[in-house]
Amino acid sequence: MGFVKEFKEFAVKGNVVDMAVGIIIGGAFGKIVSSFVSDVVMPPLGLLIGGIDFSDMALTLKDAVGETAAVTLNYGMFIQNVFDFLIIALAIFSMIKWMNSLKKKEEEKPAAPPAPPKQEVLLEEIRDLLKK
Repeated sequence: MGFVKEFKEFAVKGNVVDMAVGIIIGGAFGKIVSSFVSDVVMPPLGLLIGGIDFSDMALTLKDAVGETAAVTLNYGMFIQNVFDFLIIALAIFSMIKWMNSLKKKEEEKPAAPPAPPKQEVLLEEIRDLLKK
């Protein structure tokens, strides 16, 4: 029974749940960025370098023979994946930088002084009464 209880405590902890949510959102975000790169960034970039579609760029190492497919080195897909990585890294860097700036603003706010203990408040009231 101890093992099941430990696992339940581990699985329900906030960190594990937060990590799971982050992974799911990260997966969806990765798809959005991949689409942005392949559908928005790469076509104009290909047009600038002469109308070349990066995903079609390949070097044939061995031609197709009969039903055997050609052996190709698909360096265009590699270039596209590098752009995907760079854009994802830039987006994550920007988001973390923005979040850190928000944290700094919170830290810069002076914290309200903690309320004095009840004993001090009572002693001050006694002092004030004695002064009167």
